[in-house]
Amino acid sequence: MSNRILVSPIAFNENVKLKSVIDRFLTSRFYGQADYLVMDDCSDDGTSAIVAEYAAQGVKTIRHDQRSGVGASIRTVIQYAREHGYTILVIMAGNDKDNPEEISALVDPIVKEDYDFVQGSRYLKKDGVGGDMPFYRKIATRIHPLLMRVITGKKVTDTTNGFRAFKLSIFDDDRINIDQTWLNQYELEPYVLYKVLKCGYKCKEAPVTKIYPSRSLGYTKMKPLVGWWSILKPLIYLGLGIKK
Repeated sequence: MSNRILVSPIAFNENVKLKSVIDRFLTSRFYGQADYLVMDDCSDDGTSAIVAEYAAQGVKTIRHDQRSGVGASIRTVIQYAREHGYTILVIMAGNDKDNPEEISALVDPIVKEDYDFVQGSRYLKKDGVGGDMPFYRKIATRIHPLLMRVITGKKVTDTTNGFRAFKLSIFDDDRINIDQTWLNQYELEPYVLYKVLKCGYKCKEAPVTKIYPSRSLGYTKMKPLVGWWSILKPLIYLGLGIKK
């Protein structure tokens, strides 16, 4: 069976940056090799109108009726992709941090080497981090992989990077239950990575870049304490057997 690939940026109130996100994909080498779906998590800043401008170029969109969170948005995209017969899903940021020219680095190992999950890593590439990355993110993105390694026994260098690709067939596995409400925020991404590592799926990392825009453009919506508890929670809950 030939692969059907869906690329999906996740966006909430990204009217300043989303136009660049879409334009960069439409002019990338990967355009034409995959379908493109913008996941709009109930934006109220004109993001929806920007996406609508690209309908004639084949850009699709789903919009939540109320803000549900990053995890819930990714879950919606996964459900859409499975219902529409896609075999590979690429998740990327809707705030222009990820380079669409690097999508092939994530997809090729799945298509050519039969990997199940490919995690993008900014720390496998020289100058993989650029722009105005907050100091606390520099620290946290180094600590989280260490905790993941302790708990799973697997070495991963960039566990909080949302730029990744995976076979949708992994969600046929009952051990991976994304339909849990505690995964609605930032928890879902580390949860899925933890599960594919622990369940023995064929995984690897691929070098990618993560370029943070200027603070004047609003470079992140993650709050330091609440957001980082959200991405630490899966490691603690799963490691202690509190959640499955």
